[in-house]
Amino acid sequence: MRYEIIGEPLPVVTCTVNSGESLITESGSMSWMSPNMKMETTTNGGIGKALGRMFSGDSLFQNRYTCLGGEGMIAFASSFPGSIRAFNITPGNSMIVQKSAFLASEAGVTLSIHFQKKIGSGLFGGEGFIMQKLSGNGVAFVEIDGTAVEYDLQAGQSMVIDTGYLAAMSESCKMEIQTVPGVKNMVFGGEGIFNTVVTGPGKIILQTMPVSNVAATLRPFFPSAK
Repeated sequence: MRYEIIGEPLPVVTCTVNSGESLITESGSMSWMSPNMKMETTTNGGIGKALGRMFSGDSLFQNRYTCLGGEGMIAFASSFPGSIRAFNITPGNSMIVQKSAFLASEAGVTLSIHFQKKIGSGLFGGEGFIMQKLSGNGVAFVEIDGTAVEYDLQAGQSMVIDTGYLAAMSESCKMEIQTVPGVKNMVFGGEGIFNTVVTGPGKIILQTMPVSNVAATLRPFFPSAK
């Protein structure tokens, strides 16, 4: 497979595939394709895995697109202004991504539910108790809200992250919560009560425009329902 990510702030990834190659995507993500791409809707692993994906923000069913009879092309567009990142997933190199981040992948990549081991990290850390895990072997495409900023954390090195800004991290990273120090800082600082602390080793990808923050900013401008 060859791919190209085009455009911002509403990017699209176009994938060129050989005959017999398949791509997996969440329901409704295909934007355009050549006529020799065959679609099959599947639970992709059974109803148990399908329910797990649904709880992680993905659709119950996935679509498998297989190229038939020569080279084919298929494109997947972002659903929100931001970026599309390609991750090379290999055994032992899984990625944990925010809920609903998965866009599409090669057929060898497995999308599953990921629970935060410490319940406090999920309930108060702002990234959610349930996230998505990308494992297996192949290229996976992930949606990032806004611009993606990447850091490689060494063992023991940490980054303090405000709510909603963590888009993805290596499975080797550890995520915890940290209370904002001082009651005055909590009440009047405008940064909330908790921050997310991610500790390496591993890669983290941060995003500059979390969709939750955008929704909160726009909410006062919408008329309230009567």
